[in-house]
Amino acid sequence: MGDLFSLSGKAAIVTGSTRGIGRAVAEALIAAGARVVISSEDHADTVRVANELGMPGIACDVSDDAQLGALVDYALSKFGQLDVLVCNAGITGKPGPFADVEMDDYARVMAINLRSQVVLCNLALPHIAAGGGGSIVLMASLSGLRGNGRINAYALAKAGVAQLARNLAVEWGPKAVRANAISPGFIATELSRSLLEDQKFMDRRMAMTPLRRPGTVTDIAGAAVFLASAASAFITGHNLVVDGGTLISDGS
Repeated sequence: MGDLFSLSGKAAIVTGSTRGIGRAVAEALIAAGARVVISSEDHADTVRVANELGMPGIACDVSDDAQLGALVDYALSKFGQLDVLVCNAGITGKPGPFADVEMDDYARVMAINLRSQVVLCNLALPHIAAGGGGSIVLMASLSGLRGNGRINAYALAKAGVAQLARNLAVEWGPKAVRANAISPGFIATELSRSLLEDQKFMDRRMAMTPLRRPGTVTDIAGAAVFLASAASAFITGHNLVVDGGTLISDGS
């Protein structure tokens, strides 16, 4: 069974991999045997984490097409191949209803959370296919599967990410490339600290979650290893919801 989850000999890119979910995914891929390019928009953070993990790293603003191209070229120059792509980089944007949305903020959220994944996949997938196939994992969100009065452009972009995985699965499946999405629920990270410290929010949210706990970055990292590895060899076009059951709960 161990070989099913092995990524030995595989080469990967993980965007937004210097903190939170992205770093946990990178660490899990490395633990499974993969070589991973570390990347974030911050040069100093990228160098620091790459050194800590013993992997190559390059700064990349995913809203910049040229930098996305440089990221793929860098991975190929370091590894000579590309087998796995995890598109994790994203921003939440300003909360509020669509009636109050600021279109500049909307445009930036859509550019970073959705457009960048389209561009990066178009750059990377031909190389993954040329190497005999592989896997891409797109980070979507539970917010893209439910209505919400305050998560506007973010939820819309993440719904698009799940559809992108389905489209790419159909397009690239004949070339042995699998495309899947992960939709995390409420995950305990530094970015969610204010919510974790809001007892009323936590009581309400945990009552809606059958497992009665927030998720951890390791929960998402495990799902990413599964989707990147041979353990999921016959799974493509899927949106894997990792939310402790929040989506299916009636709040009982």
